[in-house]
Amino acid sequence: MQPNKHFFVSWEELHRDTRELARQLLPASQWRGVIAISRGGLVPAAIIARELDLRLVDTICVKSYTDIGANTEVQLLKGVPGDGEGMLLVDDLVDTGKTAEFVRALVPKARFVTVYAKPSGTPQVDSYIEQVAQDTWINFPWDMALQRTQPLADN
Repeated sequence: MQPNKHFFVSWEELHRDTRELARQLLPASQWRGVIAISRGGLVPAAIIARELDLRLVDTICVKSYTDIGANTEVQLLKGVPGDGEGMLLVDDLVDTGKTAEFVRALVPKARFVTVYAKPSGTPQVDSYIEQVAQDTWINFPWDMALQRTQPLADN
């Protein structure tokens, strides 16, 4: 499905929202570590690991998008040992839930958290901070660059 709307997230907003997610995961002593779903979960996982003072950080590497709004079959590139007990599974967002369902099956005992969620994917995650409409593409700061634009009067 091609998105009808765009939701832009700045570095500051992402950091604020991810810190709030970390706050909801206290006390930190209940967690052994963090598993980031690469690539989108890498930045939120690093923030959560810092905020909860967790030093064990691993990755599950998957590929499920090829372009804006273009999903492919989920491919596992790298897994993790174990069933995820005591671990936080972190991603930037849950969209359709297809990738989330795939990854959750790999580590069924992990607590799955995302910063942002769309309605179709929310049943797959345990916690998230903000929900956005299903037909919205979330533009993360690592996918954008600042550019000068022409004033409207110059067009």
